[in-house]
Amino acid sequence: MANAFQELKLKGMFAAFDADGDGFLREEDFAALVDRWCRLPAVGRGTELRARVETLLMGWWAALLEAGDANGDGSVDMDELLSLVDRLPTMLAEVTATADTLFDAVDANGDGRISRDEHRMLVETWNGRPVDMTGVFERIDLKGDGHLSRQEFALLWRQFWISDQPEDPGNWLCGRIPGQRGV
Repeated sequence: MANAFQELKLKGMFAAFDADGDGFLREEDFAALVDRWCRLPAVGRGTELRARVETLLMGWWAALLEAGDANGDGSVDMDELLSLVDRLPTMLAEVTATADTLFDAVDANGDGRISRDEHRMLVETWNGRPVDMTGVFERIDLKGDGHLSRQEFALLWRQFWISDQPEDPGNWLCGRIPGQRGV
């Protein structure tokens, strides 16, 4: 069962995914998320990466619907989303594959690392709007070298989705969590 911190963290992601703001996630919300990701420079029309992004995100929608749509209405509310949290630690391969695809999508210049600006692009793509990123990159730049390697990003991504410990730096990967301290 998700603890209070995980619930707070996932409420922010739920709001980001809920494109129409009606309090339910539906296939259309994930299609809107795919559309946002497909606007990134590295995710060009007709590319293999675009197909990977779409397959990945719609695959997560299918998994969420299967795991969380308890009443079979074709939508998932916040409580139903939380039911998937308990399963994520057993899905490390899927979570890491997600990190790998999103890393490629965000690495706009293809240099094999995510810069501060590329990280901002990731957060704003998830959220669908500009967000305050003051002090966030410093929390996740584990080596302090001004970028995230693929390995750092994968670790942070797993922490974001699986960690129940507020002090884990990965919890900052998708931006600030309302009520989160430290910046």
